[in-house]
Amino acid sequence: MSDPILETGPAPDGDAAAGAGTGVGAGTEVGAGTAQDALELLSGLVTAIDRSPILAVRSVDRGGAVRYWSGGCAELYGTPAALALGRPDASLLSHGEQDGEFAAAVEQVWRSGQAQPARDWQVRSAAGRLLWIYASLFPVFRGGVLQQVYCVEIDVSARRRQEDALRAAGDNFRQLFEKSSDAIVLLEGVRIVDVNPAAVALFHCHDKGRMAGRVLCDFSPPLQPDGGDSLTLEAQFAERAHQNGNCRFDWRYRRCDGAVFWAEVLLTSITYDHSYLFYAVIRDISARKAAERSLHLAAQVFENARDAILVTDAERRVVAVNRAYLDVTGFDAHEMLGRRFRVQRAGADEQAFFQQVWAGLAASEHWQGEIEGKRKNGQRYPAWLSLTAIRDSAGAVSNYMGIVSDITERKKSEAHTRHLAEHDFLTDLPNRVLLLDRLSLALAAARRKHSMLATLFLDLDHFKNINDTMGHRVGDLLLKEVARRLIKCVRGVDTVSRQGGDEFVIILADLGGVDQAAHVAASVQHAVSQPYQIDGHELYISTSIGVSIFPSDGGDIDTLVKNADIAMYHAKEGGRNGYQFFNAEMNAQIVERVSFENGLRQAIARGEFILEYQPEIDIASGAMVGAEALIRWRHPQLGLLKPERFVGVAEECGLMVPIGDWVLRQACAEARRWHDGGHPLVVAVNLSASQFMHRDLALSVAEALRAGGLAPALLELEVTEAVIMKGGAKAVEILAALRRLGVKLTIDDFGTGYSRLGQLRHYPIDKLKIDQSFLGAMRSDPDDASVVTTIIAMAKGLKLKVIAEGVETAEQLAFLRGQGCDQYQGFYASSAVLAAELGKLMR
Repeated sequence: MSDPILETGPAPDGDAAAGAGTGVGAGTEVGAGTAQDALELLSGLVTAIDRSPILAVRSVDRGGAVRYWSGGCAELYGTPAALALGRPDASLLSHGEQDGEFAAAVEQVWRSGQAQPARDWQVRSAAGRLLWIYASLFPVFRGGVLQQVYCVEIDVSARRRQEDALRAAGDNFRQLFEKSSDAIVLLEGVRIVDVNPAAVALFHCHDKGRMAGRVLCDFSPPLQPDGGDSLTLEAQFAERAHQNGNCRFDWRYRRCDGAVFWAEVLLTSITYDHSYLFYAVIRDISARKAAERSLHLAAQVFENARDAILVTDAERRVVAVNRAYLDVTGFDAHEMLGRRFRVQRAGADEQAFFQQVWAGLAASEHWQGEIEGKRKNGQRYPAWLSLTAIRDSAGAVSNYMGIVSDITERKKSEAHTRHLAEHDFLTDLPNRVLLLDRLSLALAAARRKHSMLATLFLDLDHFKNINDTMGHRVGDLLLKEVARRLIKCVRGVDTVSRQGGDEFVIILADLGGVDQAAHVAASVQHAVSQPYQIDGHELYISTSIGVSIFPSDGGDIDTLVKNADIAMYHAKEGGRNGYQFFNAEMNAQIVERVSFENGLRQAIARGEFILEYQPEIDIASGAMVGAEALIRWRHPQLGLLKPERFVGVAEECGLMVPIGDWVLRQACAEARRWHDGGHPLVVAVNLSASQFMHRDLALSVAEALRAGGLAPALLELEVTEAVIMKGGAKAVEILAALRRLGVKLTIDDFGTGYSRLGQLRHYPIDKLKIDQSFLGAMRSDPDDASVVTTIIAMAKGLKLKVIAEGVETAEQLAFLRGQGCDQYQGFYASSAVLAAELGKLMR
């Protein structure tokens, strides 16, 4: 047989290959997606049609040559496909006196492009068989051009003999009526007067009574598939049968259970018992219609598929290719038909690969894999080839079907996706994923060559300030320009990677010495620090660089990157805008910091924090009016630690909010005890930057007051000038919320920030605390004394109280008294003491 969808024919022996008949290369066998689905659909359709015992399907081209000859044709007419393909149709089948009529019917299809009504033909095959067949003629187009005429035939010889017998033996009509395997319905006019058992079975009725007396159109849907009204069409067929003696047509019926089916109807006008009647012989042709629909679908899928599809016979000679085959490979049907399909690989053992493919196909009836195709013009392209064996009704392989998919775009998409996954979206530098892969390769090479390798960890200094003041767009443009400069500072074998934010990592491979790493670090530092012209702004930025060296600073990826990060951290601590090589002392400091962080996380639960209180003294009366709560940490190994030793670490690791809340609760509870003891002192509590900006600060303060039973007026919250200035409008809202609670508010370290004095009137504060640095330097720098005088005078003008901290001498106290300062604290009055000792001072 040949392909049931496309034109085929004999062709000279030759060779054809997927994609060009020249070299092809295979890759790994993975899923093929849409191509595989189409392959399986077409394989099923081809197999179903070829194995159908009721259908004989053949096609002819414009010259009348046979292009398709199904297994049904071979069985029905006794001529195998190998002998039929390419021969004139008229030499294989004779229609006798109807030869001219059949040729005219075929010609009408070619001229009109429309299918011809199905009808009976008497045919004599080349093998001498005389048959009656019921045939449908319809066209198949390719690219809008009529290519072939298909003839779908079914052997109706038995039916014709039965019909002849009925006409010839009127006396035996009833017996034939009852025993016929075809449904027969007797009609008087349009009414059903009798049905045979086969009709009852066909229409799924319980008995004849469900049909007798009704009109046959009652068992039809209102409209036929072509849109025609069933009642009107049935009347037209009856009239034709009355005029011509009989009429044959296809019809859509509905069974008693509601199911719809296709039937072939022979409506015959007869005389029975001196009456004029009709009898309808009805045969279920649903299977044939389904086969026709499958054939049409297969043709459409085959011709309109975007992938190249080809079909071979059992000897692997190409018998059909679709239109896309030309688009994909450059070879048309005439160049492929009749040639052996062969898979090749350029520059490889073609014969071994060929044997592997067909061996796999023989074992599993399917093979698929990536190949390298070569078009007719010599262009190579990546392709996915799928091959499937098709078996006939006897189980023998009758055909092979292949799909060749051009996966050039998919490969480009995969490469693009891989690039996106391995590169930073902003700078297009390798990201952490690709960096680790390249660092792994560089380490392996360094071990083999016994050479050095450097890892540079870069962090831009104060980059956040640019984002906050200029906006993220300017920040992004700056990062892109930094990336370009970094690339220019290294060799092609080196790698520059962006880790995220303002962090970059550079891998220097195959170093000759540490001095080379230092040279690159200095070059990077210089390049980054040069001015930037971005969006009309001239910007400056510097970078801190940490350097780790393989093998001295680590032998694996994680250690090298970690140590470079540690070195960078120390470069920042050393003043930024520089580079620092890693050493063991740095690591010890980091280990200590990590230990501090872990200890801080458990200090509250372990009760390791305590509060000391430094008295606040009224200068005029000398009486104690309050006390500032100062946190201390009783470290299990290091002893009593002051805040400056651990507060920075607590801020960085996000622990200052819970620690600050603990201080609030403890201080409020202690102040309540003072009050109950007859000493209503104000307790002052410092708020850290993170605690002040936390959204639940007001709730935390209110809860501390409630839990301690302390009046709000006896709690004073201190916030540094720098924190308030940085908070902007948000800081004003927070201060207002605290003021509504009734607590007192103090600006701590006043004079060290960059606020304008006029801004103070916008803040709901009660007191200013003069930073101790001004008092300590008054003797050496008279300007500091002027600053103190100015602050006190300005505060008095705004009706604010003033307290000075760090008072250590009588001279300092006398100066403050002379300037009108309200309160002071410091060693001159008392150092910070525990709450129990503070009680003694109260007495």
